[in-house]
Amino acid sequence: MLNKFLLAPYVDGGRGPAEFDCWGLCIAVRHELFGLPLLPSLGGVGRHNPKACTKAFRLLSGVMEVCEPEPGAIAAVLRGDLCIHVGVVVDIDGRLAVLETNPNSGPRWLYLRQFEATYLKVIYYRDQRIPK
Repeated sequence: MLNKFLLAPYVDGGRGPAEFDCWGLCIAVRHELFGLPLLPSLGGVGRHNPKACTKAFRLLSGVMEVCEPEPGAIAAVLRGDLCIHVGVVVDIDGRLAVLETNPNSGPRWLYLRQFEATYLKVIYYRDQRIPK
């Protein structure tokens, strides 16, 4: 199921279906693999403008809630107060991992421990759950 995404090259501003940046990959995987609502594409937000990325992410975090890692959750990487990268939590053979893409590695998945060792500050978010 992940092969389509693992074969798609990294392109800054890529929103699919054949090429992605980290946000494009995140929203496509959440929607296509987990059936979650399609989040906004955030247009011109890209890796060269971390302040714009952070502003956009802060707006979206208003409809998200902090959570423990779970399939479909967004893994937000922070440097200080700046959101510099995102990935999405997936299940790999019964273990949680983060699927990400970046210009250096391209698409890949890392088990949680590896991802959190690579990026020093990671916060996980999921869609808000409405209490019954």
